[in-house]
Amino acid sequence: MKTIDSSVFPYLKWDAELASLSRSYQSAGPYPHIVLENFLAAEALHKALQEFPDVRSGDWIHYLHVNEKKYGKNNPKQFGPAVRQVIDELNSPAFVAFLGKLTGIQGLFADPALEGGGLHQSVRGGYLNIHADFTVHPHHRHWRRRVNVLVYLNEAWEDSYGGHLELWDRQMKTCRHKVLPVFNRAVIFNTDADAFHGHPEPLKCPENASRKSIALYYFTEEKTAPKIQSTEYRARPGDGLKALWIYLDKMLLRVYDQVKRTFKLDDQFASNLLQRISNFFNPPRKP
Repeated sequence: MKTIDSSVFPYLKWDAELASLSRSYQSAGPYPHIVLENFLAAEALHKALQEFPDVRSGDWIHYLHVNEKKYGKNNPKQFGPAVRQVIDELNSPAFVAFLGKLTGIQGLFADPALEGGGLHQSVRGGYLNIHADFTVHPHHRHWRRRVNVLVYLNEAWEDSYGGHLELWDRQMKTCRHKVLPVFNRAVIFNTDADAFHGHPEPLKCPENASRKSIALYYFTEEKTAPKIQSTEYRARPGDGLKALWIYLDKMLLRVYDQVKRTFKLDDQFASNLLQRISNFFNPPRKP
C-alpha cells in the first residue's frame, strides 16, 4: 500500500475531527455533503496553482455547449509534478479510506483515468447548468459513481465574480446552499441520481482570471450493473424559454453518451473532433 503524504493532506488534523465531520456529512441536506476550509496543506496547493495550465495552453477538453461552458484536462502526462502529487494523494488508498469513513460508503475507490474529472477551468462568461452527474462510469459497466471531491484554487476570488457552487433540493424547487469557490475550500458530496448542483450564472471575473478546481470522482463496484443515467441537466424555476434549450441539449448529450459508451470514446476525442469541424467552417484568419 502506498504510504500517506501528509505534506499534501493533513491526516492528523482531519482524522481528529472525523467522527463529527462524518455525522455532519451524512445528516446534511439536501443530500449528504460537507464544505471544508483549508482542506489541503497550503504550500502543496500553492505549488499546484503555480503549475495550473493557462486555458490558452492547448490540450484542454472543450466542454462548450448549451448546458456548460468550461474546460477540462484529465491526462496526468500533461500535469506538472505538484499537480500530480496532489491528485495522486487524493486518489491514494489512505485518502480513499478517510473518504469512506467520512461518507459511510464502503468499498470506495478512485478512478485512475480521471474520467470527466482532473483539472477544470472556466473563464469570464463560463457556467455549468444545474445537473445531477452521470451514475455509471462510461467504460466500466459495474462502476457506480458515489462521491465527488472538488478543491478550489482561486485566490482573491470576490463574491461579485460569481461562480458559486449551488446545491439544489431533489425536486429542483429551491437552491439550498451556495458555496463561493475560494482557495483551498473543498466540497465533498454524494453523487445520487437527484443530487442537483452546478454554477449556472455566467462568471463575472476579470478577463485575466478564471475559476479553477480539481475534481475527483469515486466509485463502488456493484455485483449487478446499476441503472445508467447520463448527466441530468435541469432548468431552474424562472428559466423560462431557456428551459427548452436546456432540455434539447440534454437529449443530444444523451445520444453522445451512448455513442461514447458503445465505442469506448473519451471526451478529448470529441473535443478535438468538434474543434476540427469548427475550424473547417470558420478557418483561422491569416495575419
